[in-house]
Order: sequence, then C-alpha cells, then structure tokens
Amino acid sequence: MAKVTPISGFPEWLPAGRLIEQKFLDTLRTTFELNGFSSIETRAVEPVSQLLSKGETSKEIYLLQRLQEQNENSPAELGLHFDLTVPLARYVLENAGNLDFPFRRYQIQKVWRGERPQDGRFREFIQADIDVVGQDTLAFHHEYELPLVMVEALSKLPIPRVYIKASNRKVAQGFYEALGIADVEETLRILDKLDKVGPNVVAQLLQERVGASEKQAQAALELANISGADAGVAERVWALGYRNELLETGLQELTILVETANSLIPDSLEADLKIARGLDYYTGSVYESVMVGHEDLGSVCSGGRYDSLVSDGKRTFPGVGLSIGVSRILARVIGKEVVKPSRKVPTAVLIAVNNEEERLGAEKTARALRERGIATEVSPNSAKFGKQIKYADKRGIPYVWFSTEDGDQVKDIRSGAQDNADSATWLPPVSDLTVQFNES
Repeated sequence: MAKVTPISGFPEWLPAGRLIEQKFLDTLRTTFELNGFSSIETRAVEPVSQLLSKGETSKEIYLLQRLQEQNENSPAELGLHFDLTVPLARYVLENAGNLDFPFRRYQIQKVWRGERPQDGRFREFIQADIDVVGQDTLAFHHEYELPLVMVEALSKLPIPRVYIKASNRKVAQGFYEALGIADVEETLRILDKLDKVGPNVVAQLLQERVGASEKQAQAALELANISGADAGVAERVWALGYRNELLETGLQELTILVETANSLIPDSLEADLKIARGLDYYTGSVYESVMVGHEDLGSVCSGGRYDSLVSDGKRTFPGVGLSIGVSRILARVIGKEVVKPSRKVPTAVLIAVNNEEERLGAEKTARALRERGIATEVSPNSAKFGKQIKYADKRGIPYVWFSTEDGDQVKDIRSGAQDNADSATWLPPVSDLTVQFNES
C-alpha cells in the first residue's frame, strides 16, 4: 500500500480526542436548548453567487463540481459554505412563512474555507452558532441575552475561563464622524491592526489612507484604549471632547449591555473599544472573546447585531448572533493536553473470557450490564487473564469482570480490589460510569 500523505487543515482526532470533541458538542447542545434555542441543520452547499455576495471571503470558497463538469469546462454553480450565517439567511428567507419570530436557532456544523492552515485555523472545521432573528424589528435585550448564553455554555466546558469583550458599531462610527473622519470602514480596518503593528503604525496608516490629521489619529487611538465593565466607559469617551447623536446612542446601548450582563452573571462581559473586527458588517453590539492563558489563539467566540440579515424586498430580518470556533478550541486543548479524558474509550467494564466455549456466557453478562447503562465490551480473545487485564489497562478501562467457580467477580485494575458481583445489581461509582474530563 502506498504511503498516505496527510492533508493539512482537515483535523482528525484520535479516539481520546474525539471523546473530548463529543463532550464539547453535547455540552453546547444541551446549554443552547436549555436557553430555548431550536436546532437546525442546513445543507453544506449554497449557490456560488450567494457566497460571493460576502466578498471578503470569496477567495476562500471551495467550489463543488462533478468531474464530468470539469471535463466540459462548465462553471461551478455551487460552493461549500464558509460560515453558518449565509445558510441561515437563506433558510430564514425560504421558511419565513413557517417560522415563529423571533426565531431562536442554534446550529452546530462543519464549514469549509480555503485559507492557509495554521495554529487554530483550518480548512474544514466545526462552528457552533446561536442567533435570534426578528421580522422587521428585534428588541435590544437580545444583545445582552446572547453573549450570556455563550458565557454559560463556555463555562461548562472543561477549559480555561473565556471572557467576552464587547463594543458597538454606533460608538465607533459616531466618534469617527464627530472627529471629522469620513471613511469609517477603512478606519475600522486600520484600527483592527492595532495589536499586530502598534499605535505608531496605526497612526501613520490613518493619516495616509483616510487623511486623518495627527490630532484625529491620536483621538482614535485614545478611544481604542478605553475599556471597562460599567458606565465609567461612557464617561471616559465623553472626556475626549467629541459628541454627536449616534455616539450617544451607542454609548447608552454599550453601558446597558455591560451593566445588565454583569448584574446577571458577574464578571461575564467587559466593554473594549479596541474591537474593530466585524464592525463594518454589524450595526450594533459586537463581541469577541479570549481564553485565559491562550490569548495568542485569538477570539474563540465572536458575533454581533445585524439589522439586515436578509430582506425579500417587503420584510427585513434583523438578528443577533454569536459563533464559537469549536475546532479552534479543540485543537488547542487536545494538542496542548489542556483537557484530558479519564480514559481513551467509553468502555467502563471489560468482560474477561475464560475460554472460547464460554464466550456466549460473557456476551450475556455484557448485555445485562449494557441494559443498565454500563458501557461494556467483551474481551477480543481468551488469552491468560493477565493479558486480558493488560488489554483493559492499555485502553483505560477501569474494571474487568470475571466468571469464576465461586460466581462472578469484578476487579478494579487500578486498586487491585476484587469483589463478588451480580450483573443485575452491580454499579461502578458515578465517576467511572462515564468518561470524565479534567482540565490539566
């Protein structure tokens, strides 16, 4: 057989890593449903024309074509979705007559992007999104509700603390307009480089690309340095000496957002006016997040308010949404062993086989344990008990079940304790019944 050549950017976990992934997905799913979100799953492909409407990612789209079509030089009409927002927009428009608004949806699926693979970035990866979509209007309170759902979900994962930072498009746009800077989008793109290139380069770029004066550039940098978790954020912005109606509205919303969120879940959210990424797309609140001790990974959960997800010409569907980069987090916690499962397999009990003539009895015992919710497998061979125990130990299976002349017995191979057992009543400790996950 020819040597297999790995393809970068398409993560595949070993069984222990897959257990961690399943734990994450189950936890997210349960938390989203506890908060009243319904699951949907959309198709993997969308029309290329629809995907290309999001121009900033057009070069990353994977096209879908039959081999025969390639031979005929036919243009591809379908592409794999690169996020879950484009499919959501199409789904809402197609099903609006059958949906109840505000529509509360969660979606956990793979997406594909043809970008250069690197730490935390893949060409195939899992995202977990939640959105609330309204019809024509959507109340502001969803802008503090949704980040709190993500705080709750992330806090239940066996990972370092993730804290969410928020800004507001109205604050940035209002401030830049009050400064006299007309090109808000380009200003946002430049400010987004602040952490990478530093304030001096950003100030220079603002002067070169948007025609900002030295004073205007300095004021923009001063705004970016403001952060906090209460009304003091607004006071510091006003102290810079610039005012207009849009800025005032944005600061009111941002203050309500952080103070309400922190009153419901203390220390859950912080305003950070350095956030620029995504503000050219969102219309209100915008969110990013950082995992403590792994800040180099970048934002692991982001999103915001958009006032026009999609429109059919008569109706507009505004929304608020956040997305967790599940594969990004998994790559770090699995690769760095930040999270470790208590065993590599779901199995809690291995049924030893005395000899092949007794395998049927072993299978019956296994079935009795499984019927009571105990993950069980039967030894693949009837080798000496020492080898069967070694097999269980290698896989992390904590218990081995024996059939002896004195009746059935179960052995905890970690402590060596061995006791009589009945497959109709025996239970392992709760900590051994299922795989446990510990943050190292």
